[in-house]
Amino acid sequence: LAAAYTAFANQGFKSDPIAILKVTDPKGKVLFEQKEVTKKQVLSPEVAFIISHMLLDNNARLITFGVNSYLNVAGRTIAVKTGTTDDKRDNWTIGWTSSVLVATWVGNNDNSPMGNVASGVTGAAPIWRRIILEALSGKSSEDFVKPDDVVAVTIDALGGGLPVDGQSTRSEYFIKGTEPQRSASIYKSIKISK
Repeated sequence: LAAAYTAFANQGFKSDPIAILKVTDPKGKVLFEQKEVTKKQVLSPEVAFIISHMLLDNNARLITFGVNSYLNVAGRTIAVKTGTTDDKRDNWTIGWTSSVLVATWVGNNDNSPMGNVASGVTGAAPIWRRIILEALSGKSSEDFVKPDDVVAVTIDALGGGLPVDGQSTRSEYFIKGTEPQRSASIYKSIKISK
């Protein structure tokens, strides 16, 4: 799972996880050092950016998780996804910046359902948060790099099409050429004849 999500963090390039970066002896002599790993492009940079941007938006998850959930890390740009199987046997949280990715899993070794876990935010998220905060300690907040072919467009907040007079709007990212071209289909003109 961690390897799959690296593509979102790495502008579309998937890389294999690394457990050990460097081993030194007591005198500081390097015995082993992991060099750069081979990366494979599996997504376009534009798709990777838009997915990451959607998953870092705390406002989008307010209704489900609340304002101050474990997923909201103030002052950090972190994309986060949680998951729970229907039978509550598996529970996970995975989150990333452009340089750090942390995946956590919670479950029972015998594959029995968990009793007191309702979602990824109550099971794996507290563990994930402690690990990612430690991994990011001392690092500056990083923004995801917006590709040139991604544009911000003001759209209708309710329907997602072009803005409609009198309706609220919001800004969304689109890959150039995929922006809405008309108002959302939820708006209809009704002609009443007498």
